[in-house]
Amino acid sequence: MTDPSPQAFQVDLRGVVDLLARHLYSGPRVYVRELLQNGVDAITARHRLEPDAPARVRLRALPGGGLEVHDTGVGLTLAEAADLLATIGRSSKRDLDLGVGREEFLGQFGIGLLSAFMVAETIELVSRSATDPDARAIRWRGFDDGSYELTETDEQLEPGSVVRLVPRRDAEHWLAIDTVVALATEFGSLLPVDVAVEVPVEVPGGEVELAWRRVTTPELPWRRRASDEDGARRAALARYGEETFGFAPIDHIELSVPLAGVSGVAFVLPHAVAGQGGAHRVYVKRMLLGTRVDDLLPDWAFFVRCVINGDGLRPTASREALYSDEVLLAVQEELGRQVRAWLLGLLERRDRVARDFLATHHLAVRALATTDDEMLDLVAEVLPYETTDGTVTLAQLHAEHGRIIYATSVEEFRRVAPVARAQGLAVVNAGYVYDAELLARLATRRPTWGIRALAVSDVVGVLEALPDVEQVVLAPAVAAANAALDDLEVEAALRRFEPTELPALLLGDRDGQHQRDLAETRASGDDVWGDLLGGFAREVPARQLVLNVANPLVTRLLAAPAGPVRDAATRAVYVQALLLAGEPLRGRDAEAMGTSLAALLDAGLTGPAGHQDDTPTQEDA
Repeated sequence: MTDPSPQAFQVDLRGVVDLLARHLYSGPRVYVRELLQNGVDAITARHRLEPDAPARVRLRALPGGGLEVHDTGVGLTLAEAADLLATIGRSSKRDLDLGVGREEFLGQFGIGLLSAFMVAETIELVSRSATDPDARAIRWRGFDDGSYELTETDEQLEPGSVVRLVPRRDAEHWLAIDTVVALATEFGSLLPVDVAVEVPVEVPGGEVELAWRRVTTPELPWRRRASDEDGARRAALARYGEETFGFAPIDHIELSVPLAGVSGVAFVLPHAVAGQGGAHRVYVKRMLLGTRVDDLLPDWAFFVRCVINGDGLRPTASREALYSDEVLLAVQEELGRQVRAWLLGLLERRDRVARDFLATHHLAVRALATTDDEMLDLVAEVLPYETTDGTVTLAQLHAEHGRIIYATSVEEFRRVAPVARAQGLAVVNAGYVYDAELLARLATRRPTWGIRALAVSDVVGVLEALPDVEQVVLAPAVAAANAALDDLEVEAALRRFEPTELPALLLGDRDGQHQRDLAETRASGDDVWGDLLGGFAREVPARQLVLNVANPLVTRLLAAPAGPVRDAATRAVYVQALLLAGEPLRGRDAEAMGTSLAALLDAGLTGPAGHQDDTPTQEDA
């Protein structure tokens, strides 16, 4: 054991380093985290023996390049070093002794030290054990060719360990002091020990001296107590949120799951984001696990970004994600409950913060209300909807009209909105994400509100019917219009309505459209497929093209003489109504648009005298 001659690791070191770099760790930058974690775990182990022992980790540049990491931890004896470092990656007896149950220790010393080979060609460890006052210091040197040497040394060293890295030729930048400061701050800023990096500092006179820059804070930011009123604490947390995530939060939510050792804070984004889980900053035992950890909160809570520390959470082997177990599932559920409680309280207050939140994150509220009855009730009371009465809440609309009718698509709403508004018919635009689902749920929860989807009869029922005499007079014109529209699956009807600028209104419902799509699929499919779909087919009313007899164009159309020009004009009015409804053009619709336009152009350009224009000819002269 004391023979300093090189020996071989019981592993293909080059292969293991490649495995770590490509598959376990996200990149070489994690070597700082692993060395810090080794130091913290060693300090924790020493405090079991000596509660008052110093708790320091120091990082400094070596002359000529390289990095030194010094901790005041428990150190190693020669036997422990041989057991721990001869077979890299094995769970040694010492690892088990130090981390029984893993309650206090996050890292595994051998793998943590091995990670430094991603940036170093040589690793030297000098250590002296705090468990045996008479033990000599040991020196271990590992080389990237897979060999190592281990010996005792008379080097004077306080209990603890010193790791020295000699950089690989292509990795010097990873050991540059600016990079080390940045990585130590990112990974270790919340560690419960004193971590500092030696950096050059310019002093008066222009000279440069070396000084220790501490990168850790003694207390978790959300655990600090302000010395004055709550406003100071809120302001301090807002500053921390802005420093951490780069945005000034609308509000913050303090989080705590004591049974799992979890605490933290969630910051409410000041801008809208897509409906997906947020990327959160997670620490395990105060060491950074990751800055973009997903699935910490329910999907509907995408309006917050969290910073949490969990002493009872388990990291994966790479320590860059959380291990999914019963503890994590319970934490996720409880954190979601706390965010939900904050949201319910906020909406009940209806103050400026609530208004700002709703204006920005109404989608999150809608998403939660699809599964949460209490939130659904609040949505009905506080969430504004686009309606033909303007922007109002569902509760206000019900109080005014005694019922709630909603359009299930934006196109349907826009199609009927001008007419419904003019006739005093209140319709809700439920064409946006979650809205139709919410109204369907609310119809079940509040049956007395008369909530239902818009039907053709709702619109037709509020349009002014023509007197019987006028209907009789115009019946031949209606029959001619229906003949012109026969192949387009639409029936003509006459009404008088506002606005008079609108020639016609195309009405249909979702069920009818479904049946029409089904019929087209049957017609284009084979016999077997057609027979199968035929079992779902049933008769439904055709779409209605409601012609507005108050419109001057329609008046002229109805009075026009029979013939191809009137038929073309009728089909053109249908295509215009179809486009205004926002519906896509089917093949037959596009054909109708082309043929009717051609017929109208031909009639207009030819004129009653058969001339192409009014330019005098030689015969006229």
